[in-house]
Amino acid sequence: MQRRIGFQEFDGQLAPAAQQLLDERFELRNEGVGAFGRKELHMGSLRIVFVTGLSGAGLSQAIKSFEDLGFYCIEHLPPAVLDAAVAALENSATRDVAIALDMRSDASLGDARIAIDRIIRSHSAKVLFLDASDELLVRRFSETRRRHPFAQTGSVREAIEADRRVLAPLRERADVVIDTTSLTHGALKDRIAGAFLSAGPVRLGVTFVSFGFKFGLPTDLDLLFDVRFLRNPNYEEPLAEQTGEDAAVGAFIEDDPSLDPFLAKVGDLLDFLLPRYLAEGKTQLTIGIGCTGGRHRSVYVARRLMRRFEGDLRLDLTLEARDMARVA
Repeated sequence: MQRRIGFQEFDGQLAPAAQQLLDERFELRNEGVGAFGRKELHMGSLRIVFVTGLSGAGLSQAIKSFEDLGFYCIEHLPPAVLDAAVAALENSATRDVAIALDMRSDASLGDARIAIDRIIRSHSAKVLFLDASDELLVRRFSETRRRHPFAQTGSVREAIEADRRVLAPLRERADVVIDTTSLTHGALKDRIAGAFLSAGPVRLGVTFVSFGFKFGLPTDLDLLFDVRFLRNPNYEEPLAEQTGEDAAVGAFIEDDPSLDPFLAKVGDLLDFLLPRYLAEGKTQLTIGIGCTGGRHRSVYVARRLMRRFEGDLRLDLTLEARDMARVA
């Protein structure tokens, strides 16, 4: 059965759209199976993820990922019919829902931020915001020849800047921000699963991202540590072509007397912070470890830090070496 509703060509008539949603819920009523494969015939436990973000940052791919993970998905929903959609879903067997609202509709179709806030006050709901670098967004719009929603006048870059301004308040209040700049479709799905799938106690998804400052900051960082103070293996001829995953590079970095005190202090800070993030209900934490080129020091330090927390059943740990394969 189709588990996605699209409002690609919504014509301003809200009643037919709402009726479609009501019809869909009767088709779903007999399924009785939630996103985690267990029977869930009781009502009132609807979980909602609002999928938001910049145009071109991967919203359609995120919806596909949610669909693969068992969520009932609705795309391009006008904010004015959000309450009707949620009411229909509450009376169905559906428990896990991902909704991509039309964030840039005119006033007659409703205000997305007001609609989201209204639902969050009365339901279990989270907001996912997808971000990406300006350079990647420009390239995506150029390659696909799609028109940017804000491209009435001016360049694509100006349209992207306008999009960022309009969505800045929503990004600020998002529960999870994912930068899709360097993510494959599979990696995006893994990040979404880590943030929004839970069986039993809620676990904190902790992603350590190693990167090079020369290639720019990842935009979805919660914490950032700069390790450029450590001795740089890039200036050692045998090590320059290797990475922080190689034993010789690791041994070189281990020789730096500043490494162990740094790891101890950052580890102590994370020991303090992680339980408090869990208690506050946070589901995803992204920690950036940066060096100059992102190939040696940041990779090694990120893996050392992650190793400290292996075995903690409250955490789902991943490592992303964003720039390790880059050529300086």
